[in-house]
Amino acid sequence: MWSVEELFGIDSLLSAEEREIRDTVARFGERRLRPHISEWFETGTFPAREIAPELGKLGLLGMHLEGYGCAGASATAYGLACQELEAIDSGVRSMVSVQGSLAMTAIWLFGSEEQKQQYLPRMAAGELIGCFGLTEPDFGSNPGGMRTRARRDGDDWVLNGSKMWITNGSVADVAVVWAYADEPGSDKPRVRGFVVPTNTPGFSAREIDRKLSLRASITAALDFDDVRLPADAVLPESRGLSSPLACLSEARFGIIFGALGAARDCLTTTIDYVRSREVFDKPLAAYQLTQAKLADMALELGKGQLLAIQLGRLKDRHEISNEQISAGKLNSTREAIAIARECRTLLGANGITLDYPVLRHANNLESVLTYEGTAEVHQLVLGKALTDANAFR
Repeated sequence: MWSVEELFGIDSLLSAEEREIRDTVARFGERRLRPHISEWFETGTFPAREIAPELGKLGLLGMHLEGYGCAGASATAYGLACQELEAIDSGVRSMVSVQGSLAMTAIWLFGSEEQKQQYLPRMAAGELIGCFGLTEPDFGSNPGGMRTRARRDGDDWVLNGSKMWITNGSVADVAVVWAYADEPGSDKPRVRGFVVPTNTPGFSAREIDRKLSLRASITAALDFDDVRLPADAVLPESRGLSSPLACLSEARFGIIFGALGAARDCLTTTIDYVRSREVFDKPLAAYQLTQAKLADMALELGKGQLLAIQLGRLKDRHEISNEQISAGKLNSTREAIAIARECRTLLGANGITLDYPVLRHANNLESVLTYEGTAEVHQLVLGKALTDANAFR
């Protein structure tokens, strides 16, 4: 019996080191996470403080970054790690993505040497948890409309505003917060990043509950009420909205691989199920309609994996564009959620229970389809690339 990877010869496209990283993460996920993930999802909890050091020991936090205790792995290897983490649950991959691709990447790209030395080694080890404050209650797809403001008061900065849907927010030790900064001598405020220890007076985080998606993930709202920060809290190289958007591109890249991990877990679970489930005195797998569904899903999963690896190779050569990342994110999330929904039909009533991961993945993918740019936003990115006409406004 063939797997999708065998059908498309995926392993032949990977180096021995990339396969070893993928397999190591897969073993960790099966041993440490899968036995508990349905319970965490059902109870809406995730033991971030306990799991983060274990992820750090594996070198998964900021693994694509160089120096400061980071693994310096290839982009493709990072993507494969994301795939295996999301095969367990999107919430696990989200934690790693926010820590490494958003919070740590922001400090690595735009921080001072002092900030890098202070935060990155401990974040890479999982000793410090980070979050990334960009999205606001009224500004998701349009982050340029944010209302959070930072003003100078002597040598200090004073931060006011709020952020919403912040992964890791209520357990974070440090938040990278984006705000319009009113700077003396400047005609208009511009977006700057700030490194904010979460024990700073005026900082508060409220966990968002009653979620139907990403339940095994910590999501919070952040509030800043006259949060006073020293002058060196600003990320000195952050210059405008392009800075946080560069971090988002890193996170989107991980999703290209990650969403396919969720889809693969759905498909392999379903294949195992239909081979043993008997309907009208023969296995469900022996019916033509079942095989047609499985074949179509395997094709879309395999094509998605080939695209992901191609984009990984482009990124490793520093040749990838934001438009290509949008194409990958749109394709992987759209096909993954379609596969999850189709798999649920083959599991019948069993598919709605937490005894199987399929509907849990489908619920999570509803969020993955939306965050880091909705499917519609990425369609417009591609539309602009193809026509040179801007349809955003």
